[in-house]
Amino acid sequence: MLATVLHAPGDIRVEKVPDPQIQMPTDAIIRVIVTCICGSDLWPYRGLDQIGPEGRRIGHEAIGVVEEVGRDVHTLKPGDWVLMPFCFSDGTCEFCQEGLHTACIHKGFFGGQVDGAQAEAVRIPFADGTLYKLAEPADENLLPHLLTLTDVMGTGYHAAKTARVMPGKTVAVVGDGAVALCGVIAAKKLGAERIILLGRHPNRIALAQKFGATDIVSERGETAVARVKEITGGWGAHAVLECVGTELALQTAVQITRPGGSIGRVGVPHHQGIPADITFYNNIFIGGGPAPTRAYMDILLPDILAGKILPGLVFDLSLSLQEIAKGYRAMDERQAIKVLIKP
Repeated sequence: MLATVLHAPGDIRVEKVPDPQIQMPTDAIIRVIVTCICGSDLWPYRGLDQIGPEGRRIGHEAIGVVEEVGRDVHTLKPGDWVLMPFCFSDGTCEFCQEGLHTACIHKGFFGGQVDGAQAEAVRIPFADGTLYKLAEPADENLLPHLLTLTDVMGTGYHAAKTARVMPGKTVAVVGDGAVALCGVIAAKKLGAERIILLGRHPNRIALAQKFGATDIVSERGETAVARVKEITGGWGAHAVLECVGTELALQTAVQITRPGGSIGRVGVPHHQGIPADITFYNNIFIGGGPAPTRAYMDILLPDILAGKILPGLVFDLSLSLQEIAKGYRAMDERQAIKVLIKP
């Protein structure tokens, strides 16, 4: 089959690799219908995460059709349409039962512990606990929206939940990537009265406003902090969604959170430390981490099927698997928000 392999920073290729095989009785094999490039895939693409001497099979979001199951898979059968979250989990441990699948005692990440999903097929460990079965084959027009449930929409929702977004409150979203834009959707769904987006790209700002952002702050650093304080009467936002992962983004998030407010961190961190003085003396709550997107699918899927939310609009470029290098370049150069890939 064909699969994407990252060999070195900027060196992404589509290569012939062995077809995936059942390795454990709890495995399944899915044929990938649609996958995508994530902003976090850009970290190794830019050389900020390890790749390994043999290259790295990358990608962690997919909709697929089950082709084969191991003998201990009981809830799935060949022909089932499924959503594949970015983290695999057994579905039975204490943490899975609490809805925190990304803390599963057997967890792992696609494109990390197992081969990635930017391919024609992928092996799924703990298939019963990992895959989310759709009631019927997905309509072509719904595919982009459904695909966001495997990561960015679920991650945006996790940011909003851990930031304690509530009706009538003011929310600030740090970043204007796909996760941040989905965070705007989540904040509106949870009843936020005012949603401030910190972003600088006109096309992303326009989409954020479509999703429900009420205010835009395009400045950065201390100037951005001052602008948010001005908008919020000097105090800052009740809830802040940090959707970038850089040191500047977290520092900004801390400084624009009002005393007693909360921060939901979902940007993959590439820095050390959280400012202790401001968070301590302002009684700021900080939560977040890898989103248990599997747990949020029951909550978010009905809104997608009813057309109440349209998170798939974050995909502004669609390419074939053979063109995936073009997609990486487009996202790296900020020419695309998120790229849809059809094997």
